[in-house]
Order: sequence, then C-alpha cells, then structure tokens
Amino acid sequence: MQPIIKRDELVNLIPHAGLMCLHDAVLKWDKSSVLCLTQSHLSKDNPLCKNNKLSAVHAIEYGAQAMAVHGGLLAREQGKILTPGYLAAARNIELSCDYLDEIKCDLLTSATQLMVQGGSLIYTFTMYYVDNGNQYTVASGRTTIIQMRETA
Repeated sequence: MQPIIKRDELVNLIPHAGLMCLHDAVLKWDKSSVLCLTQSHLSKDNPLCKNNKLSAVHAIEYGAQAMAVHGGLLAREQGKILTPGYLAAARNIELSCDYLDEIKCDLLTSATQLMVQGGSLIYTFTMYYVDNGNQYTVASGRTTIIQMRETA
C-alpha cells in the first residue's frame, strides 16, 4: 500500500515537531479511522529511546499520535487546525513485546474513533507489523483524549 500522505505534510497536521513526529506516512483514512506507517522505532535518534532501547510502552504514544493525525485530517477537511489535546487515560493496554526497536519491519498503527463528546474523544488503537504475509500485533488499547479549550 502506497502512502497517501507523507511525513512533510503530516508534520503540518499535528502539534509534534521534528523527531517527535513519530509517524512517516498515512496509508489510508476516513471519517472514523486512520492507518499510519513508521520506521522511527528503528532510529537511534528517536526521542523516546532510553539507553538506546525503545520500550514497547511507547506504543501508546504512537497510538496517540495516530489519533492526532486523524484529528488533524478531519480538522483540515473543515478548513480548521487541530485543537491540541492531551492523553487523559489509557485502558486495556496489551503489549506483546518488550522493545519496539527489536522489530525490524515497518510498524503500522491504526486508530479508530469510538466517541466524540464536546472536547473528549475515545479511540482504540492497534500497532502491528507484517512479516512474510503474517500480521503480528505489537500493542493495542483504548485511550481518551481531552482537547484543550481555545481561549478568546
């Protein structure tokens, strides 16, 4: 699957800049979901690395950024800019490995919007990779995002 949005466009959709923009591309998206691709987990310059290792717990941040990408795409479609938000809760998190940097394949992160109410959003996310035609789940969970209120 070819990217429909590459990193240089993606960085304009979310509030994460430089190396902290963790995804490299969007492969597909619609009103309720997005699928992002990355190789940043293999970079020794990844800002989330500690002692040259990238803990699997950081899959939650990859999931949250996929959600931000989705929100940015929806906002752009309406001629707006994404209102920044913060991760308020992470639930039902399942991790199937210890370190993301040990996975030598591209990582894919899908995020699906379950609910929007005011400035609160609930998404599920799944991070996975495909190797020799087989799909392997790395992480999954449900998160709540609270968007900041705009000041007048």
